[in-house]
Amino acid sequence: MNLEACTQAIRTKVGADSGLNATLKFDCGADGVIRIDGASTPNTVTNDNVDSDCTVGITLENLNALLSGDLEPTTGFMAGKLKVSGDMGVAMRLQRVI
Repeated sequence: MNLEACTQAIRTKVGADSGLNATLKFDCGADGVIRIDGASTPNTVTNDNVDSDCTVGITLENLNALLSGDLEPTTGFMAGKLKVSGDMGVAMRLQRVI
């Protein structure tokens, strides 16, 4: 999947209320970003590169694996396939959504 397909997949999973109650950004480097605004009602998913409560650094390839279920979030974190900065609690709540 490309960035737009990943954005749409996340938008579908998040729905109107993700339960995040915060903002989270997937930073895929040169491929772009996907930002979940779980603090707004309804929740929104965009490609805006603005500050967020939590940022997950991840390659587009690993994001695809995460979305398809081939990569568990905890395993990815422990293996260094994704790096979390900011509020770790937001990243933990994301597991219920993705």
